[in-house]
Amino acid sequence: MKRLLVFSLFFIPFLVWAQKTVDVKLTNNAPQIDGALDDDIWTKTTPAGDFWQYFPTDSVLAEAQTEIHLAYDEQNLYVGIKCFGAGKDWIINSLKRDYRAGGNDNITIVFDSFDDRTNGFFFGINPLGVIREGTITNGGNGRGDFSSAWDNKWQGEAKIYDEYYTAEMEIPLSTLRYKSGSDTWGMHAYRFDTQNNETSVWNQIQRNQTMFSVAYSGVMKWEKPLQSGSSNISLIPYVSTNFAKNYEDGTPSNFDMAVGGDMKVGISTGLNLDLTANPDFAQVEVDRQVTNIDRFEIFFPERRQFFLENADLFGGFGFSSTNPFFSRRIGVGTDTTTNTTVQNRILGGARLSGKLNQDLRVGLLTMQTAEESTQGLPSTNFTVLSAQHKLWRRSNIGFIVVNKQTGDEGELLDDKYNRVAGIDFNYANADNSWSGKTFLHSSFSPETDGLKLAHGTKLSYNTRRLKIGWEHEIVQDDYNAQVGFIRRTDFFKLNPEIELSFYPSEGPFSQMNYGLTSTLFSRPGVGRTDQSTVVFMDGQFRNSSRFNINIGTTYVLLTGDFDPTGTSSEKLAADTDYNYLSLRGFYSSDRRKEISFSLMPYLGEYFNGFRAGLRGSLNFRFQPKGFVSLSYAYNYFDMPHLDGKRETFLVGPRIDYTLSKEIFMTLFLQYNSQSKNTNINGRFQWRFAPVSDFFLVYTDNYTTGNVDDPSNRFAFDVKNRAIVAKLTYWLNI
Repeated sequence: MKRLLVFSLFFIPFLVWAQKTVDVKLTNNAPQIDGALDDDIWTKTTPAGDFWQYFPTDSVLAEAQTEIHLAYDEQNLYVGIKCFGAGKDWIINSLKRDYRAGGNDNITIVFDSFDDRTNGFFFGINPLGVIREGTITNGGNGRGDFSSAWDNKWQGEAKIYDEYYTAEMEIPLSTLRYKSGSDTWGMHAYRFDTQNNETSVWNQIQRNQTMFSVAYSGVMKWEKPLQSGSSNISLIPYVSTNFAKNYEDGTPSNFDMAVGGDMKVGISTGLNLDLTANPDFAQVEVDRQVTNIDRFEIFFPERRQFFLENADLFGGFGFSSTNPFFSRRIGVGTDTTTNTTVQNRILGGARLSGKLNQDLRVGLLTMQTAEESTQGLPSTNFTVLSAQHKLWRRSNIGFIVVNKQTGDEGELLDDKYNRVAGIDFNYANADNSWSGKTFLHSSFSPETDGLKLAHGTKLSYNTRRLKIGWEHEIVQDDYNAQVGFIRRTDFFKLNPEIELSFYPSEGPFSQMNYGLTSTLFSRPGVGRTDQSTVVFMDGQFRNSSRFNINIGTTYVLLTGDFDPTGTSSEKLAADTDYNYLSLRGFYSSDRRKEISFSLMPYLGEYFNGFRAGLRGSLNFRFQPKGFVSLSYAYNYFDMPHLDGKRETFLVGPRIDYTLSKEIFMTLFLQYNSQSKNTNINGRFQWRFAPVSDFFLVYTDNYTTGNVDDPSNRFAFDVKNRAIVAKLTYWLNI
């Protein structure tokens, strides 16, 4: 009996989570990419199959099985897919590329091309042949490690039958980064099947791990080792015109024309050089507005294509709130005449990134912005150098240096330079049950002497039943990372948490979680400045809807005057402190339905008064052409120090409509009473060739609300208006 127990403890886990293997067949006859698996090569391959359920359970084989065939030649990797199901009633949100996977039918394949169980490229397709692609970094441990913003040139098609659908992909090997001579890659796949209300994965993964975790990849075995191909060079020129009118300044209408572009050069199969000249990002979708009642800056993700490949090599250092490099700082400056944030034109730049060998990744980025003397903006160079060396199976140590250097414009300069240097250690064991990070960074500026430090450590133990986390962070007062995202300085932070998970075999719930988290901030010489303790219960229903209920206590010592309503009202005084209790909730309905919604209510004490609020979204799908959505946020404040109640409103209706897989239209309106701003953004995109587009973008901004009569919140005065036309073309040389 004792021997049996020892065997169970040490060998059964490895038997359960053993890696699967699939062969990649070499072919001289490339399949026709039409979605039908009727080419000769697919009869000669042995598919990857026997998919496991991930939802609603993670302990049985999937009810709707999937088969993945793999083949290749000197130029391309070919993928043939067969997804079995209950019929033809597949759910398709829209025909737009880079769709969101949840709530509709699709399959995604992840290629870990360096077989490091840390980074990967993913390619997805749905039953109508709509494709998506992106990158996974840091092992895919969380949602922040998953990005669908990366774009590249490949093709895929699908075909629907009575009891299944099939799909084919052709992915140029030049779009992927890999080691020349490699004969194995990691591969992972996950599928959403709405008809069976099932999410399945090729390699079995426990529910406590993300379904796209690269740690659970299987093995692709190439028939012959991959060799480096011919030099891969892509040119992506653009031409754009811009007609704009600033009504606030009363200046004449402005018409501009711009020409520029990007170049991608494959230095090796693992290393890529990106060049850009006079880049233009007019086609990038506008940020969603938010109601900000926080004392600190809000993070908005990078959307510009140039900065996205290997983005973790530059922006993955530190923690999300103490990050030494944030690429959105490039191209933005402060107008010293008005103290407002303005766009700063980027003249050009270069980025070298990728792997030098199996263990060493490197990144070098340099960008130059233009001098804007009328706004007090000097010409500035931004340079980042990073390196990351693999340790053990899934860990690494990284180094980063960030330099912001201004020109020689004399009186325009406040800071001649700002620099940050640091080291990070990232840890993850083989099955991702243990993961963590520690970093030490220092900033250097002319106005400070010596090292100004930022340090943090986090460690997580994550099993099917139990999750325990620890995080601490120290940032000194004079730590100054001007090109980073630093929410606050001069603090010490502690954040322990614990969570228990249960997976009922019967009843309405497929998973229930109960937990406790606490966060404490203190300041040297002051003591405790912020503390929150939250007890929560959340889970997922068997129909895939989710919920969360939490109750928390909050303590705040204001270190500066602060308006807690965000409505330009009278402020609470510095050096006053507050204790309050609040109740929060969250519910997200079944996204497979034509109408779905989310609710996030807030109710309770707030500083010296009371706050109630509700935010969320409402979505209607008109399959497969697109959807209409409405995001909203409402806050009601009753604060004793104010003469009367305060309210904030944020409403954002949006229409996404696709005429075909090549033509997309988006109309987005946002009304924000807090910022007294209403903006309209219309975007037309015609993908006339692979990764080649014509964009027509219209923007309109209004000052909303009468300054002299706050009750008249629906007065509109136009601020600025613009229309942009842009043409881009991707040319492989």
